[in-house]
Amino acid sequence: MAVRLDGQVALVTGAGRGLGRAYALDLAKHGAKVIVNDFGGSVSGEGNDETPAQQVVNEIKAAGGEAVANAGDVGNYEDCFNMVKLAMDTWGRLDALVANAGILRDLALHNMSENDWDLVIRVHLKQCYNLLHHAWPVFRQQAYGRVVMATSTSGLIGNFGQANYGAAKAAMYGLMNVAKIEGEKYNINVNLISPGAATRMTDNLMGAQGQDAAERQVVMGPEHVAPAVTYLCSPQCVESGVCIDAAGGHYGRIAIVRNAGVNYDPHEHKDADWFESNWAKITDLTGATAPWSFRETREAHYAAKQ
Repeated sequence: MAVRLDGQVALVTGAGRGLGRAYALDLAKHGAKVIVNDFGGSVSGEGNDETPAQQVVNEIKAAGGEAVANAGDVGNYEDCFNMVKLAMDTWGRLDALVANAGILRDLALHNMSENDWDLVIRVHLKQCYNLLHHAWPVFRQQAYGRVVMATSTSGLIGNFGQANYGAAKAAMYGLMNVAKIEGEKYNINVNLISPGAATRMTDNLMGAQGQDAAERQVVMGPEHVAPAVTYLCSPQCVESGVCIDAAGGHYGRIAIVRNAGVNYDPHEHKDADWFESNWAKITDLTGATAPWSFRETREAHYAAKQ
């Protein structure tokens, strides 16, 4: 089945450069009309420039597509309302939302200021609340919506010096898990993309120069991640609550899983010594599963007690 978004409207944040640009271009290539949002700031979130968003709009139009630029601040509640309003005023609908915009303020936890923490949480995590909150009524009324939030293995797994970024990205997993349940009866699918790509945000992490940098751009280009995002934004995607790991030459899934654990009679008191002696069994992930909801985990727990 061909993946198409003809007649649909997608909003992509942070779409003036890097991964967001690749997402916007690929969505347009597959028929979507695109709101191209980019605040146009530095990697650390300073400054503002409308040019990057407009340049991507020009690229989409030059290829025969439809797009509109927006330079709003994703951390600002009203700006996010206006992004959704722009889609509705321009095309009368909004079908897909890609929360991709981000900044970095990497420091070891003991050196990280409150401002460094707050700004990164604001741009990454509050962005997702702002956008979902404003887009949700539109999706509910349409009985259709697709949401993709950009998470990261820096939070899902961990990376030195990124406590603010990692915390925000890991929190998106929890937001997805709740939103997927709330959106299920309205045909609103909510998924995550955990991308790895050569962009200005990863230059310091990857550190390649010269010929190595050129090769890195080929094998780790953002265009290798874009097909996954386009699919997750499409009507063909029926999955919800999934985190896709995507980087040059690799697609996979990252999940929070629950193992069988160790069951005991709660009428019998168990102490820390018992816990220590059962540690291997308690933490064994053999046969672990990824439950859909809190209710499912509780039902599994009670069933095991029967």
